[in-house]
Amino acid sequence: MESDARPGTTMPLRRPAKHWLVLIATAVGVATVSPPAQARTIYRCVRDGTVSLSTAPEPGSRCEARQVDDNAVESPNLWGDFGVFSGTLYEREQDGTLVYGTRALPGSRVYLKFTVTTPPGEPAHAGLGRVGRPRLEPHASEFRAAAKAAGIEDAWLRAVAHAESGFDARALSAKGAMGVMQLMPDVAAQYGVADPFSARQSIRAGARHLRALLTRYKGDHTLAAAAYNAGIGAVTRHGGVPPYRETSEYIAKVRALHARYREAMGIKPERPAP
Repeated sequence: MESDARPGTTMPLRRPAKHWLVLIATAVGVATVSPPAQARTIYRCVRDGTVSLSTAPEPGSRCEARQVDDNAVESPNLWGDFGVFSGTLYEREQDGTLVYGTRALPGSRVYLKFTVTTPPGEPAHAGLGRVGRPRLEPHASEFRAAAKAAGIEDAWLRAVAHAESGFDARALSAKGAMGVMQLMPDVAAQYGVADPFSARQSIRAGARHLRALLTRYKGDHTLAAAAYNAGIGAVTRHGGVPPYRETSEYIAKVRALHARYREAMGIKPERPAP
């Protein structure tokens, strides 16, 4: 790494190697030359309903670390469903290091401007118009309790249940998935479910399983949904979302339902940080 000392500082700043600039620029959709393949960490930070990306956790924001391959064929969408928007990449000094992020924090300097398109163009679910309106009444207390116990968002848990069974506690698929959360027998057994057609047991087990998937995939909701639908093995074999039409449609359906449930529950939609 290069080092320099800015006027008024008593210690040299550690200027990040070029790959950091490449990574954060790629994450916001700026074309640049890729360095040798290596996994890096980008922080997706949320504050007051606004989202930013940064090379270090932002003070005052809730940040999740996301691993990104510098040489991935397609950069992952870390933003969310924001359509096309323009923003600014800032440089700031934090703990003696130069940090790059998309939020204008105190002491930030403009580094570059960018325009990005999100999400990366995944087709919409063919039957999306038939999913219906959000339904907050079915098993409401069970969803609240299970989401809180598992540490996941209630709206996301409901979106998955809506996509899986339409909240039908007696649902049984041709493949053997059962109950509100459509648990396969091995998953039900893993979480100690005695009656997979009990709404309470199904929702609690489904929430725990989704929490485990989020932990496995470092908070990536897309990979967690893919594994819930196609299985962990399929995600592992394909190194990401399996190339199954059913799975891609399922992910799009859950994503759309999640946005609808957040709105129905009075949760303001996230937007890029100014």
